[in-house]
Amino acid sequence: MLKLPAMREQLQVESAKNKALVGLCDAFDDATTALDELNRDPRSNADLIKEYETICSEIESEVIDLCINLKSRSI
Repeated sequence: MLKLPAMREQLQVESAKNKALVGLCDAFDDATTALDELNRDPRSNADLIKEYETICSEIESEVIDLCINLKSRSI
């Protein structure tokens, strides 16, 4: 999911107790699934694909930011 695979373990731990993180991960999963489907369909609109790429990137950034903030609070 993430560009930073080192955060995967933290994601697993934090998602057990943080509903906001679970919501972001669910949204990311939905968006990446839609993007994958769009990329497989040769009739897909290029602008829509670009929009989903942006959405996925923004959600991923939010997840990373949240993980960084949660980690800094626990230090």
